[in-house]
Amino acid sequence: MAFICISGEPGCRHEELARILSRKLSCELVPDSRLVDLIAAEFDAPNGIPDKAWPHLATSILARLGSQQHVLVASIGSELLFANLPGVLRVHVLAPESRRLGNVMVDQRLDRPNAKELLKRLESDDAVTRKRRFGRSGSRLQTFDMVLNAETLAVDEMADVIEAAVKSKGLLEAGLLSPAAEAQVQFQVRLKLARHAIVPPDRIHPERKVFGHPSEEVFANLLDFYRIAWDYEPRSFPLQWDKDGRVVEAFTPDFYLPEFDMYVELTTMKQANVTRKNRKIRLLRTIYPHVNIQVFYQKDVQDLVMKYGLPERLAQ
Repeated sequence: MAFICISGEPGCRHEELARILSRKLSCELVPDSRLVDLIAAEFDAPNGIPDKAWPHLATSILARLGSQQHVLVASIGSELLFANLPGVLRVHVLAPESRRLGNVMVDQRLDRPNAKELLKRLESDDAVTRKRRFGRSGSRLQTFDMVLNAETLAVDEMADVIEAAVKSKGLLEAGLLSPAAEAQVQFQVRLKLARHAIVPPDRIHPERKVFGHPSEEVFANLLDFYRIAWDYEPRSFPLQWDKDGRVVEAFTPDFYLPEFDMYVELTTMKQANVTRKNRKIRLLRTIYPHVNIQVFYQKDVQDLVMKYGLPERLAQ
């Protein structure tokens, strides 16, 4: 999987660099304007997109795209979106103000005073956007894997350097973001969005079940709140058989999330029972390695309820 993040100071021609690289590397180009449009089109936010939700929404969109093809992102602050994902190359382009001013004069066909005014406005707009989305107005060079100086390198030369780095790291050969990895990303994103009252388009109709434990109803309410479709105990997995092939031990996960092809097991019992359940889960993963199962312990569920300020009924 390859996520290549390109950012730069206004006047560094990093947008042109991103276009050249997307063609050279056969990556889908996602500039800032397109990312904004995709977020607006996909998520239901009648009162607008809260600034603090923007990183989570962008991560959701880009993770989905990254499961389909390699992605080159040219969006303000994109280097901050994939802290826990492998296969990411973060590149920043900078140059002295004199060079950037000269580029603006040439590219926009402006005289020096007007170009200087435009450059100042572009710098201010970038700082404001970054501040709104990420809480900081400037970028930190240590966040990037590569920093290029547009004063000494032409756009084509920078593209060659980045292409060499991509090939050296083997990013394109590593394959796309796996369905299981995307499911983990999407699940975590959904768990962070409810505090902003943002939900994906309704795909489910919540239904009531008779649960075996109060914690399961808490978790079902949590999933409903996030508009995440779920099935309760839909399947049992045989774990041991007798000599005649009859099943003598099986395991039934508490929930299945069809949108993410993920099973969820809640573990809220005393330690002795937790140990037995963990043994079954390890056995399940050995026998059925293709099954994606996530274990939530009691503290995990409590933290989710408290952290995201859900209605008190969820904790009852």
